[in-house]
Amino acid sequence: MAVSFLSPEQCKTWEKSGKQEFLKFINGVGDRSVLSSLGNRDFRQAIYDLCQHVIKGNLRVEQAIHVFHDLKDKYPDLISFVVDILSLIDVELSAVEEIKGAREKLCTLIQTLGNTFDCDALLKSRLDHETLESAGLVPSKTVFSQKHVKIKTRLYYKQQKFNLLREESEGYSKLVAELNQEITYKITPAVMLQNIKSLIGCFNLDPNRVIDVLLESFENRPEVEDFYIPLIQSYVQDNETLCHCLGLKFQFFKDDETPSSLFKLAAILLKNDLVHLETLYPHLHPVDSVILEYSKKEMADAKAYARKLMVINLADKSDEKKKEEEEVKIDVRVNNQKLGLVEALLCIGAWEKSKCILDWLPEFFATTHKPVASALCALIHTVMDPVYRTSSGMTSKLVSKWPPIEELGGSVPRATSFQEVNTLVFPMVAYLGPYISCDPILLMKLIRLSKQYMIKRAQGSLSPEDAPTYYGLLNVIDEALLPSVSFLSCNCCISQEIWTLLKLFPYELRYRMYGNWKNELYISHPALIRVKADCLEKSKYIMKRLAKENVKISGRQLGKLSHSNPGVLFEYILRQVEKYDNLIGPVVDALKYLTDLSYDILIFCIIESVAVPEKEKTKLGETTLASWLQSLATFAGCICKKYTVEQTGLVQYVTNQLKAGRSTDLLLMQEIVQKMAGIEVSEEITADQLDAMSGGELLRQEGGYFTQVRNMKKSSSRLKDTMLEHDLALSLCLLISQQRDSVIFKEATRHLKHYGKLYDQCQDTLVQFGSFLSMQLSTEEFVKRLPPIHKMVTEFHVPPDAAFFLSRPLYSYDINAKYDELRKAERAEKDKKDKLSTSAKTQKYIEAAEFVMAPVIENVRPLQPSKIWEELSPTFYATFWALSMYDIHVPSSAYEKQISLLQGQANSADDNKDLGPSKRKKERERCNAMIDKLKDEEKRQTEHVQRITARLKAQRDQWFVSRATKNETITQFLQLCIFPRCCFTASDAVYCAEFIHILHNLKTPNFSTLICYDRIFCDITYTVSSCTENEAQRYGRFLCAALDTVMRWHSSKEFYEKECGAYPGFVTVFRKGENSNQKADQLDYENYRHVCHKWHFRITKAMVTCIESSNYIQIRNALIVLTKILPHYPRIVQFGSPLERRVDRLKQEEKEKRPDLFALAMGYSGQLKSKKQFWVPETDFHVRDKEKKAAAAAAAASAPVSGSSADAAKDKQIRPAGSGERSSASKEKEPKKTKTDKAEKTLEKARSEEKGRDSPVDAKKSNSSTATEKKEVTLASSKASGSKDKKEKEKSEKLAEPDKARSEDKMDKSKDDKATRKDEKGIKAKEEKIDTHKVKIKREDKSDIVTPLKLKVKQEKVEPPEESENLRSDRKEKGKEKKGEKERLKVKVEKDGDEPKGKDVRDKEEKLRAKLERMKEETKDRHEKEGRKEKHDRKLKRSYSPEEAAKEVMYRDHRDAEAASNSSHGSHRQTPEASPRRAEERDTKRRKTEAIASTSKEDLGSSSKSRHRHSVSPDKERERKEKKRLRKEAKALSDADTSYANSLDEEDREYETMSVSMSKKKKSLDGSLRGSKQNGDSDDRWREGSYEQHYDDDGYARPTTTRKEHREAELEHERSRSKDREKKKDKERSKRPKKS
Repeated sequence: MAVSFLSPEQCKTWEKSGKQEFLKFINGVGDRSVLSSLGNRDFRQAIYDLCQHVIKGNLRVEQAIHVFHDLKDKYPDLISFVVDILSLIDVELSAVEEIKGAREKLCTLIQTLGNTFDCDALLKSRLDHETLESAGLVPSKTVFSQKHVKIKTRLYYKQQKFNLLREESEGYSKLVAELNQEITYKITPAVMLQNIKSLIGCFNLDPNRVIDVLLESFENRPEVEDFYIPLIQSYVQDNETLCHCLGLKFQFFKDDETPSSLFKLAAILLKNDLVHLETLYPHLHPVDSVILEYSKKEMADAKAYARKLMVINLADKSDEKKKEEEEVKIDVRVNNQKLGLVEALLCIGAWEKSKCILDWLPEFFATTHKPVASALCALIHTVMDPVYRTSSGMTSKLVSKWPPIEELGGSVPRATSFQEVNTLVFPMVAYLGPYISCDPILLMKLIRLSKQYMIKRAQGSLSPEDAPTYYGLLNVIDEALLPSVSFLSCNCCISQEIWTLLKLFPYELRYRMYGNWKNELYISHPALIRVKADCLEKSKYIMKRLAKENVKISGRQLGKLSHSNPGVLFEYILRQVEKYDNLIGPVVDALKYLTDLSYDILIFCIIESVAVPEKEKTKLGETTLASWLQSLATFAGCICKKYTVEQTGLVQYVTNQLKAGRSTDLLLMQEIVQKMAGIEVSEEITADQLDAMSGGELLRQEGGYFTQVRNMKKSSSRLKDTMLEHDLALSLCLLISQQRDSVIFKEATRHLKHYGKLYDQCQDTLVQFGSFLSMQLSTEEFVKRLPPIHKMVTEFHVPPDAAFFLSRPLYSYDINAKYDELRKAERAEKDKKDKLSTSAKTQKYIEAAEFVMAPVIENVRPLQPSKIWEELSPTFYATFWALSMYDIHVPSSAYEKQISLLQGQANSADDNKDLGPSKRKKERERCNAMIDKLKDEEKRQTEHVQRITARLKAQRDQWFVSRATKNETITQFLQLCIFPRCCFTASDAVYCAEFIHILHNLKTPNFSTLICYDRIFCDITYTVSSCTENEAQRYGRFLCAALDTVMRWHSSKEFYEKECGAYPGFVTVFRKGENSNQKADQLDYENYRHVCHKWHFRITKAMVTCIESSNYIQIRNALIVLTKILPHYPRIVQFGSPLERRVDRLKQEEKEKRPDLFALAMGYSGQLKSKKQFWVPETDFHVRDKEKKAAAAAAAASAPVSGSSADAAKDKQIRPAGSGERSSASKEKEPKKTKTDKAEKTLEKARSEEKGRDSPVDAKKSNSSTATEKKEVTLASSKASGSKDKKEKEKSEKLAEPDKARSEDKMDKSKDDKATRKDEKGIKAKEEKIDTHKVKIKREDKSDIVTPLKLKVKQEKVEPPEESENLRSDRKEKGKEKKGEKERLKVKVEKDGDEPKGKDVRDKEEKLRAKLERMKEETKDRHEKEGRKEKHDRKLKRSYSPEEAAKEVMYRDHRDAEAASNSSHGSHRQTPEASPRRAEERDTKRRKTEAIASTSKEDLGSSSKSRHRHSVSPDKERERKEKKRLRKEAKALSDADTSYANSLDEEDREYETMSVSMSKKKKSLDGSLRGSKQNGDSDDRWREGSYEQHYDDDGYARPTTTRKEHREAELEHERSRSKDREKKKDKERSKRPKKS
């Protein structure tokens, strides 16, 4: 780019300094000599910049004229130079797109320059005519042009002589006769030239006219080229004169059809360089501008045609046809002298001259003219004929029969090698482009020649000079061969022939060619644009009518279209498949008439459609994959399965996407493997299929998959060959494994659900692809490609679970191979006839396994920290991961089922009369052969499992080292083995459960089955929450399989005693210490049932926590797990009912919000209801027998309602769960608490004190139960005192009947339920003597006895933690306080000390039982009397004032609330009013208050109308104010009750928080809770309370049963607190002196 000497900044400051700087620069650059100055480059550039700034508008015209005026004196020729610059600028503006207003400024400058310096003549001679007209220098350019032509003709062409041809006809006639005579050897060009000169001289002929006659003669006799060419060369010395004469001939025919002889004459003259092409070209018609404009219009018309076909036009088509007929289309190619000259040049072989004309014309403009294209094809035939005859691949006999090629001239070069083909033939083919289709024979020759070149190149038989031909061949295929197919309608032969060439190239180059053909060439050629539009229209027509019924007809039509335009057709078909997935089947069936080239392009189109970056591969919200991607993946899988296509491109595309960290396209791989190999990874697999998957290969194929794998051998072998050929098998496995764990870091998504989907997709594809490789690849191929386990984990960063999954078949193969080797060696040492015994074979197998697994064990050690191997041996780790279900379980039922199915097929084949005898026989033989194979496979697997079992027995002592505790061992076992594998596949989930059972059956040392199951079931909340959807399915299967084993032991004592009774896995207490014996305590059957009950409760707690959370993942996974474990959970009514209620509530909440959760909840709810009939009560689930139940009920009837403190202490050790529901019989037998219970309560308290001396923990429990008894005594006394004023209370109750009914119903039910639960708890405490859920501490020989079930997952030590000093000091203080209370409350009992009086106690219990029965009868009679008086009491309702009724209601509520509070919160609250002395004071105070109230009622009843505020005494006034305040409080409590009932869920949470805070305020309860937690007992309060549906945040159950009771208990507590305040105020008022 030239340097600018005038900047825009100078233009802005032109008047100030810019002009002076410019003139200074010009004068400095310019020389004194004008010519040298004008020739200076900087000078010319500066003047040019000045004119350009005027054109751009930076300077005004007047400013530039002033500069020219200043410089004109120094440089006289400046104006001529400026005119030349303006002429140059005019050309530039016409060549490029004009700047807005630039031409107007140029015209203004020209006009001003002409007017100022009077240079019009100079401007007219150098500027264009249009510019002169625009500048106003000429009135009309047409008139000026005609005048200009006339002047030039007169000056240069007009002869100043007469027409001698007319006047001197004899001379010209002699000349014509001389030139047209027969040319013989005697007549040479020299002789002819001498004769012509003689005629010119004799007749005075015009030399130019002689040239014209000479050319006419040559035109008519072109065959004597050898004679005329030397003659013309010797006669005409000036080529321009000859060119002008020839040009005049072309000008004469510009409006008419030009004769071909004239083109041939010009071509010969050009070929022999008698005429220069640059001189002749301007004489040819039409001009280039017309051709260029026509080419652009042709492209625009083609695009408009395509758009028109894409738009639905509802107008009348006849009108459009009329308009098209009226339009006169002028084809520039008709009578085009330039194209005719090109054709003539090609016909004579003048390629270089014709190439120049082709370059000057628009691209492919000449070759779209069929005569030109045919001439060029003929020239290519001639040039490539020699090399084609030698390298066509045809036999020599066939080549000898080919006719010779017509000679175009001796000067035409011929190609004899591939190197010359690249230099001579390929350039000509490139100029032809897609229009080589006009000569299919030439197309076929090129394909065959190229194919032979590729074959020799693959064989390495080419010379180094032929190597560059490869790249020329790529260009020819890309630009000519492939696009030419688009013009060959229905020519499947050419398509198939091109495929034979293209398949020799790698798929990367093929796909690049397909992409260029489909996306570039179809928009660069007008003819191809029209072809594409027509193909699309036909495709739409066919696809609209495609259905299953006309697949064959439509398939043939699609096949015809695909032969010529496969890319366009498949793009449209794929768009339809993306939208309508129901088209997949018909389209796949209809594509059976395609060629191999079309199938290959179809795979490319699928990849291209999937890889479009503009398409969103996830649905709105990024939670699930888009439907179009699923449809395309399914379509691709069906195509790959049904037709023989190359899948390398698809597989490599998926591999590249995984390298880039995008796993969405794994769906393609998943569908391909599923369709081609029949291996489907589905979580909906049935139990029978899952059982069959643990069998041999044949059983898995027959019964393990949804499709028959045996029918897919061909397609699966094709996929296997693709993987092995391009070495993609191992790469895909490693990439999928890496992507699975990195998907959350690499995928750009915001939704956790979508992350789970991608993780599951990676996992499923890995399992699916790994299964395919293990089935299809031979072990040698697999071993050759798979690296060792430690290398996969460390170098390739594959997770251990995936690494073992890939390596597992390798270990099995190596062990079997080594086993066969050892067995053969053993037999070789002995006599060959003697067979090895079973024990010897087993021993050899164990030796082989140890030999093979030894290096694996060493490779496994670096995978985990060394601390891990202190608790878990590498041998066990490798053994666990190396085995599968095939190794440990024989699915006999699955084998039997398949054998019976095959027998049925054989029988049905015999009965099928439609089959011929031979087919029936063949089918029967096939079934029988399959049965024999299955039986043989079952036998082999049985022997294999026996050998594996023996191997496990031999290795079991090495698995769990004794350095670590059992708790830590189980932790590592679950963390490293069970949890990673149970979520891997469904089969692995069952394997994990079965392996735990095997560890139990093998009596593995240092392995506790009880701890293992306890860890698995106790808290599954976090495990469920951290699973993906498919992992939740597998985890549910694992839990179901584990529950199957657990519940089988639970179902029968015989099973339990047989399989668990003497097994070390069920040892509950391990004695440690120097003085302790080594005997282990086994868990008996009934305590095991308690343990099962605990596990069911823990599962209930975890599931309810997940369901009640608002988290989508937790709710979904919980429903999935619940669905999977439905065969074994829930089994208890008390656990199933709350679960059912929460699921029903979930359905209502999620119906509109999250439909997928609603669907899961609906499905589970229906299945749950179907299992409801199998639920059992809690007492049937973990109570031994009915006799003990009856005995327990009788003991409960004789015992106090709250139970003794000693029983409570036992209940801490043996915690049967209360069901929270009572039968009607238990309600009838429940005694009422009265004042007569005091002595019994005191007696029980004394017994609890005696038994509570065993341990501090028991003492704490005894203190807690004592406090409860105190409250109950107070409650009884209050009831006894309250019965005296029954009549007055009944009157007030009738006034506030609605409040009374509601309150009494609630309180009665609450008291009854809680009393019943305490009765049941006391009964069970007396029956049960073993606590299986608690750390039991005995003081004998100072040794710790640890029960493993109390341990949590995160505990590291088995021993319970020691109490802190503060805790011990608090405990001492509390003990002192309680001791003082006990001394005050102590009733005189026998003081023998160590031995209690059992007989006296029994006698007192019988007396108490009799009193309770009498109390029941009295209560029943009292209720009957109240019913009879009910009608009479209603009549007295109006006689009571609202104040009196409110006060009575408050008093009654206070009593009821206090009683309910003592019964329901006895285990949570301890108040100082629980003592007998406080109870007596409270009763006295209450009687006084009630007496005052009754007196006020009588006064109010007698003089209610006559009293006045000023006449009331001060006491009455205070009483009135108190009544008013009580009414307000009663109303507030009633409103609170109503709001509480309307928000149950809110109150649940509030109650949880309040109950926790209340329990923390009480020191005695706080100490007992801390003590129980420190001892590892996290379930004491659960055992004391109920296993109902309500739970606290800290993991403890609420002691109440229903929401209604929770609400009532809370309200009663508030009322009791209010009444306490009122009693204090009454007491203060009673102490004051009364005023008169």
